[in-house]
Amino acid sequence: MPADTTNKIKPQLKTFDLTMVVAGLVIGMGIFRAPAEVAQKAVTPMIFFLAWATGALVSFIGGITFAEIGSRYPAAGGFYKILSHCYHPCFAFMVNWVVILSNAGAMAAVAIMGAEYIAPVLLPHMQQQTAITGITVASIAVLYLLNMRGYKTSSKLLNGLMFVKLGMLTLLIAAVFIVKGPVNEHVVHEQSAGDMFSAFLMCFIPVFFTYGGYQQTMNFGKDVADARKTMPRAIFYGITIILLVYLSVNYSFYKVLGFGGLAKSSTIAADITGMMMGPVAYKFVAVTMFLSVMAYVNVGLMSNPRVYFAMVEDKVLPPIFKRINSKTQVQEFALTVFCAFIFVTLFFLSSFQKILEHVMFFDSIGFMTAAASIFILRAKKEGEGNDVYKIWGYPILPVIFILVYLGVNISVFYANPTAAISGFVLFVAGAPLYYLAKFAVARTKPEAEPI
Repeated sequence: MPADTTNKIKPQLKTFDLTMVVAGLVIGMGIFRAPAEVAQKAVTPMIFFLAWATGALVSFIGGITFAEIGSRYPAAGGFYKILSHCYHPCFAFMVNWVVILSNAGAMAAVAIMGAEYIAPVLLPHMQQQTAITGITVASIAVLYLLNMRGYKTSSKLLNGLMFVKLGMLTLLIAAVFIVKGPVNEHVVHEQSAGDMFSAFLMCFIPVFFTYGGYQQTMNFGKDVADARKTMPRAIFYGITIILLVYLSVNYSFYKVLGFGGLAKSSTIAADITGMMMGPVAYKFVAVTMFLSVMAYVNVGLMSNPRVYFAMVEDKVLPPIFKRINSKTQVQEFALTVFCAFIFVTLFFLSSFQKILEHVMFFDSIGFMTAAASIFILRAKKEGEGNDVYKIWGYPILPVIFILVYLGVNISVFYANPTAAISGFVLFVAGAPLYYLAKFAVARTKPEAEPI
């Protein structure tokens, strides 16, 4: 069977399908952990909710911005293809190189989150950090082996665990009507006399980590029927669902745990459920949350290797990254490389917060440059005359979106200069890596198709 199937993709996704994809890409596991990070940085409840509301507004602006980008230039591997088309293949490689590292970091951060839930239940007598690291590594290894067996196996696992995750979110929102509130509410007053704007800016790192993911819908350009109409509608519907869920669940967290309790909790779902139903429920939810986290990591292992397709087509990666096992439909080499990046991230950055800062530095670069491509596409009149979707509020809204993510970038530098500097070095390193890869691919003999 031929390995290259990109030219045989038939549009099958309709509005409802893509709406669910958008919601699934964004409503990951960050909402079960990031609110605690936001509360720690926010100083006051007012800044806490303002940060989440700002994230909602910016995500909507980003959603419709990427809707026009995807509408004007729908393509498989859209994120790489659009940057290559609008800027230069080298620059596209540089951005996607750090995005690949960012995605691996995000998977590592989420896996740590799941381990934080299960470690006290599974290994109560072991030193906490050692238990969390061991469980994280073992979990990713198991998911890697499951994905190597084929997409059918991994998709079945995903379907079951997605149902669990949505059920848990519903339960946490309902808690606001069941639990009367914290026994000892205490508001965090640390640095309360400090710079409020600085605290607000620092909240951007965990908030936008939780809201990220919708931009990946551009990668489904050739999978969507009537993409120029379907993509903007689906992104609008999907973002609306996400905003309602996030704002509701954060209000519930605040009312049930109190601001101080929320800031101290690294296992929010288990803590709230324990207050509702007791210690047995706490353990049950800890296990359930661990499984839900693994669902999110699993979908990341399924989707991220597909990004390599477009990079192979531009001859900046060897054909082996594109090769598919004809029996399992798995890009075995690409999946292995992606998992290796995850393990490397875990080795050098073991804490959730450190990984979060590196991820958001990389992500902010990708978001800003991808969003700026809308100006180039409009200047070239790309897609004009084909019923292209156009964002209202142009050019003000895209500029606002870019400036906010510039603020995220600055926040990382302020919080962790080392992360920002190392991230910038890795980004710049993508340029020589691009030409080295091009040279290596040019010298590679064409491979025989896999059997």
